[in-house]
Amino acid sequence: MAELLPLDPDQLLTTTRSVRKRLDLERPVPLEIVREALEVALQAPTGSNSQTWHWIVLTDPELKRKVGEYYARSFAVYSQNQAPRDETGQRVASSAQYLADVMGEVPVLVIGAIYTGGDLPAGNQSGVWGSLLPGAWSLSLALRARGLGSAWTTLHLAYEKEIAELLGIPKGIHQGVLLPVAYTVGTDFKPAGRKPLDDVLHIDGW
Repeated sequence: MAELLPLDPDQLLTTTRSVRKRLDLERPVPLEIVREALEVALQAPTGSNSQTWHWIVLTDPELKRKVGEYYARSFAVYSQNQAPRDETGQRVASSAQYLADVMGEVPVLVIGAIYTGGDLPAGNQSGVWGSLLPGAWSLSLALRARGLGSAWTTLHLAYEKEIAELLGIPKGIHQGVLLPVAYTVGTDFKPAGRKPLDDVLHIDGW
């Protein structure tokens, strides 16, 4: 069992960041550590306790390289359509560009997917993704507790069909998130700046 960082629950929740430039691309990540974190993630809730999620863990260099190429292609389009950014936005953009450049070199890629049996519903899809995304976030937290970092990404979904064919993902399984996983350079992450609670809090109505 991996040694856990000395973080209380609030520290874990407030210091689990999207890690990009501080991903250690050189240090191998044992598959057993990823499995251990996924065992924790499987305790997350799913609608009607359906547990229809699937987790595709990539360690093969060639598969990672190909997924990384799709991701970089999608990021190039995304970045061209972004409005001018302030200083904070520029830092985030630089970090995101770095991740796009090295996605295929990250030690482990994890794709979270869910069984739907067919096409996604045309209307509100919260019932679908609400049965996958809590588990993916729990995975991020479990990785952080073990000294690893990840970054929540979805840009690969522009090429969901191609990646499904590459990885042999059957029809009726929809991908929802891609998490690059690596040990972090240092573990001293801090809470991020956020809007004041009262700016977004509504009690008994809007």
